[in-house]
Formats: sequence, C-alpha cells, structure tokens
Amino acid sequence: MIETREELRKIIYDKCYKHGDFTLSSGQKSEHYINLKPITLSGAGLEIISILMLAMVDKECAAVAGLTLGADPLVSGTALIGTLHERPLDALIVRKKAKGHGTGAWIEGPELPKGSKVTVLEDVITTGGSSIEAVKRLRDAGYIVERVVAIVDRQVDGEADINMAAAHLEMFSLYDLREISNGL
Repeated sequence: MIETREELRKIIYDKCYKHGDFTLSSGQKSEHYINLKPITLSGAGLEIISILMLAMVDKECAAVAGLTLGADPLVSGTALIGTLHERPLDALIVRKKAKGHGTGAWIEGPELPKGSKVTVLEDVITTGGSSIEAVKRLRDAGYIVERVVAIVDRQVDGEADINMAAAHLEMFSLYDLREISNGL
C-alpha cells in the first residue's frame, strides 16, 4: 500500500518517468517523458492519487471532470474517494469529439444543474491544452470551472500558467517535473 506523497513520487519516478528524446502530445520535444497510466490504473496508485487530488478540489464542487483517456481513472477515483469521505462528487468524462450517435454528447456522466461548479483533473500538464479543451466543453454545457488539478506540471517555460491564466483558471499540481526527474 502506498501511504505518502513521497512514496508515490518515488513510484512515479521508477515506473512512469523516462529520460531520452521524446515528442509530446503538444508536439513539443522533451528529454523527459511521463506516462502515468501504470500508476493511475493500479488500485494502490489510484487510491493515493485520488486522496491527494481530492484535497485540491474546490470545496464547492459538485463534480470532477477531465478529458478522456488520461483523466478517466482520476475522475472516477477522486469521486469515489470523495464519497467514501462524506464529500460526494460526481465524475464527468469529456470526449475528444462528440459522440457519433444518439444525442451526440460531448460529456458523459450525471447531468448536473447549470451553474454547478466542476474541477478539472489532469494527469500531466505541458501547455494546458487538453485541460482547457475540457474546460471549454464543460463551460459550454453551463458549468462553472475555475480550477485544474494535475498530478504533474511539466513547467515548460511557464506556458501552462500563461494559458491557464488566459482561460481564467487556477492550476494546482501534486508535483512538478523537477520533483519527479530528480529521482530518489
């Protein structure tokens, strides 16, 4: 069982971090690569991540949400941990493109009243583009989104901070890239 933030950081370094020459989903080149799915898709990893993320979710939120695929376990785990700790939250998944049949929905999950507050969860933030895409869809649906919480902020030239500020969002992360890449 993973019990502390420091234990989780070490596991992320061991199982999810690679040093080399990589092209990121943003198109940027980097010598650091982090794929958090080995830990977010493990029961023990998801439990501690969800507990840590819940502590950063706006207290007035009715739900947590994120762009599929990276955020799927995060929103489900955080909603479950919230409910187990008497802080009920719903989970919303934002599609990358509208559902091709039925209602053509962009958002999956319980329908919340317009004006409900939602916090967006993300695994790794580089530019903030995926989070901002999810925020746009959620705001278009009538939800209030003011905060994004990530596991790792890559802190690339402050680009995510600039983009988040332009989108009127506050951003929090469990770790920054330096904390992860410094190893043990």
